[in-house]
Amino acid sequence: MTGGWDDWFAEKAAGREADGLVRRLVPHGPDETVLDLAGNDYLGLSRHLRVRAAASEAATLWGAGAGASRLVTGTLSLHDDLERELAAFLGWPAALVTSTGYHANLAVVTALVDRSCLIVSDAHIHASLIDAARLSRAEVVVTPHNDVAAVRAALAGAGDRRVLVLAESVYSVLGDAAPLVELSEACAATGALLVVDEAHGLGLRGEVGDGLVAEVGLAGHRSVAVTATLSKALGAQGGAVLGSPALVEHLVNTARPFIFDTGLAPSPAAGALAALGVLRDEPWLPSVVHRRIAELGRALGVTDLPAGAVLSVPMPSPRVALAAQAACLDGGLRVGCFRPPSVPDGISRLRITVNAGLTDTDWAHAVDVLTRVVKEHT
Repeated sequence: MTGGWDDWFAEKAAGREADGLVRRLVPHGPDETVLDLAGNDYLGLSRHLRVRAAASEAATLWGAGAGASRLVTGTLSLHDDLERELAAFLGWPAALVTSTGYHANLAVVTALVDRSCLIVSDAHIHASLIDAARLSRAEVVVTPHNDVAAVRAALAGAGDRRVLVLAESVYSVLGDAAPLVELSEACAATGALLVVDEAHGLGLRGEVGDGLVAEVGLAGHRSVAVTATLSKALGAQGGAVLGSPALVEHLVNTARPFIFDTGLAPSPAAGALAALGVLRDEPWLPSVVHRRIAELGRALGVTDLPAGAVLSVPMPSPRVALAAQAACLDGGLRVGCFRPPSVPDGISRLRITVNAGLTDTDWAHAVDVLTRVVKEHT
């Protein structure tokens, strides 16, 4: 390599700067007064007293970490309790908890298919599923977003290969829902398995926040498996795969992202378990998010409301998106900013995540700031 690594780093950094695509880590403290509509704590459960107390108690009782991989000594009774509660809450016979939602997606895909298989992937799936598909070495067919006919066509050409179809229940950028019933029917007709990432559906969709898969009647369906993260609506950290006992047993024995990873730490495991309890006791929490999404949509003139907690507002360019984000911060409001390559269609956006934990007064202020900023920058 001519020029050496330092020159290469400098060249890449200059290119990002020229394109308005520089990303920086911005630390903030626990007592910050800026309103957070950029994170994924949709229900405000990360700071719920029951969730915080459970996480604190677990750290005191168990220590800071699980201490080993799950198959060595890293499986705690907390993990067993959490897996049972997750399975019961989401309507599946079995669950397997991983250290992150990213690992859950890596685990299920890489353990189920190999180079002899086929993956049919929606064009808008999360980066963790894209990486999982690459690692699996299977042939990948990327279909247009939410195009069931294209999925059926890909399945028709699969022959006798083992096939996974990958989708999110609620997509993280556009916030729209997947046509899960139609996708599951296509999979059932051909013997394929539909893997649905409920990262943005858990806690927000379904009668009690049990996800879009349960809402449309597919919980426990033989042609469906679910992955989820515990770091969004549940306010903790970690991931899970839900499906049949046979699926979970297979993952325990073959999924490298599970086998060779340290188990989920006690504190977030207990926090997620407590968050499930809060959802059972306060089933109205998801409705707060949907009501606020509707309020914000009316204020911004958005008629096509998202299926979850994320409202994305298109911006004319990456630089304008950054300027709008900075203007929101000046108004005491932190929002996300999606720019290429994080957006599947190349359009930069403000990413606004509604939080049920905000007071009504804070929410009204947030709506006022967002309405002004979006008007000034679009």
